[in-house]
Amino acid sequence: MRKTLLLIGLCFTAAVLSAQNVLSKQDAIALVLENNLGIKVAENTLKIDENNASILNSGYLPSVSALAGGSINRENTEGQLASGDTRTADGAETRRYNASVNVDYTLFDGLGRYYNYKSFKERTQQSELEVRQTIETTILQLFTVYYEAARLTENAKNLEAALEISRNRLDRAQYQFEYGQNTGLDVLNAEVDINQDSINLLNAEQQLRNTMRDLNLILNRDLETAFAADTAVTFVTGLEMENMRNEAKLNNVRLKIVERQMNINQFDIKAAKGSLLPTVGLTGSYGWNELNNNSPLAFLIQNTSTGVSGSVNLTWNLFDGGRSITSIKNVKIGYANQELLQKQITLEVERDIRNAWDSYTNALFVLNVQDKNLQTNQNNFDRTNERYKLGQVTSIEFRQAQLNLLNAELAQSQAKYSAKLAELQMLQVSGQLLNTDF
Repeated sequence: MRKTLLLIGLCFTAAVLSAQNVLSKQDAIALVLENNLGIKVAENTLKIDENNASILNSGYLPSVSALAGGSINRENTEGQLASGDTRTADGAETRRYNASVNVDYTLFDGLGRYYNYKSFKERTQQSELEVRQTIETTILQLFTVYYEAARLTENAKNLEAALEISRNRLDRAQYQFEYGQNTGLDVLNAEVDINQDSINLLNAEQQLRNTMRDLNLILNRDLETAFAADTAVTFVTGLEMENMRNEAKLNNVRLKIVERQMNINQFDIKAAKGSLLPTVGLTGSYGWNELNNNSPLAFLIQNTSTGVSGSVNLTWNLFDGGRSITSIKNVKIGYANQELLQKQITLEVERDIRNAWDSYTNALFVLNVQDKNLQTNQNNFDRTNERYKLGQVTSIEFRQAQLNLLNAELAQSQAKYSAKLAELQMLQVSGQLLNTDF
């Protein structure tokens, strides 16, 4: 059983940790920007808003329509002439044909379309910010999973090293038992420890496989695509709390989105007020008409006419039952609510940047402590290992030193990636995430 667990663990570690297809951070970003479905949805929403903000949807262009028609009447008629004679026409047929091209154009509509057009333009810029927000959230999600894969990769390496130490210890205990230098209890303890180390390694490798699938899901590619994560971590230098606060006030994407929404609501108020003003329109038409009548009583047997007509009209809805006034009141209330929301988001961003900075500085402190703790435990294990070879410490003391070193390695790895994620979260709140070297 022990040999089977060891063989499985070593095979997987050799296949994954020594893989040639290392997924670099830059490649991961490129893949997520190209393939992530959430980003694609946000980009498609932006395209819709760009279409809405085009001149074709502005109301500034005229409408042109073409009309055509024809009719046939068949009638029996009887008429009396001035001379007193009576004439009749059975089945007299009258044909009428017409066609026209009509143009309608609004010269003035109370500036409603002007402010609606500006609102659509503002909405497009807001949609661009929403795409950026989606990208920031997705990249942060990406690196949360990516660094977890990197951490589990390091854990697997450390657990593999611990397993190798336990194997050597078991071989040494068996050798000493064969020559009567210890009891069989040391051999049994060594076997128990190597089995536990094998299980720990297998569990870590299972977690690593699951995390790889999570990352492939974010990248929208085959879930079983194998890769190795880059375990190198670099931190951004020169970060200061006051600079981060100022950057957040200027560049935080949530603040920018709510600012755009404020502008949109202002345009909505102005557009609603436009309903109180008159509308001036221009109508033009070019038409053709033809009449054919075979009735002997008709004055005209055939008539064809063409012509151009045009008109200017003014419409002023002096009172619409109060609907326009009610609409203006409601959009003003909506603007007031948006002002309150802006104040709330401003406070939340201030809170988020302060919390993110505290988490970041605390994570860096913990990382510094864990680095020192790792070095201390490494020195302690090296000395214990030398004394164990000389028979000056028991196997229990050796095992404890080994576990202390392993725990220190795992804690240092956890602290390193936690500090990096805290840094990325702070950069996101400050609006600097997309300008970061990962």
